[in-house]
Amino acid sequence: MSDLVFIVFDSEAKAEDVRTKVLDMQKDYVISVEDAVIATRDDKGRIKLNQLMHPAAAGALSGAFWGMLIGWIFFLPFVGAAAGAAGGALGGALTDVGINDDQMRQDAQAALTPGKAGLFLLIRKMTTDRVLDDLKGLGGTVIRTSFDHAKEEALKEALAGKIPALPAGAA
Repeated sequence: MSDLVFIVFDSEAKAEDVRTKVLDMQKDYVISVEDAVIATRDDKGRIKLNQLMHPAAAGALSGAFWGMLIGWIFFLPFVGAAAGAAGGALGGALTDVGINDDQMRQDAQAALTPGKAGLFLLIRKMTTDRVLDDLKGLGGTVIRTSFDHAKEEALKEALAGKIPALPAGAA
């Protein structure tokens, strides 16, 4: 089962730095992240989601490849590629992987003011003490988690720069 974490930072740059740090930790097998999305709010109140994965683009590329391949059979490779790209983009746009976009927009609408940014993380698993150690002192306000109370408090303390006290057996 995965855990959802939503942390608000003072700037989009800070949220991006933390996302990069988390993704670097993933390369070291300290954490496994399914999705990492940065949400911002503009002066007009609109929420923008900066996602790692773009299913519509991936679908268009895949559809273009398969459309062109099938198009060669009927001697219409470019028509096949165009039809495949359109179908793939549509299929990708209708596919929502990772964190639910509507839920992120609702949470961001309630928590963000213009200039601030939120980082949504969908965490598959993590080595808690190592992750908290790496996040220590980075700042940010924890808005929402699906962690148990002890792990959530430890995350808040780590972001604030304090040494978190993990309960026995929390990993």
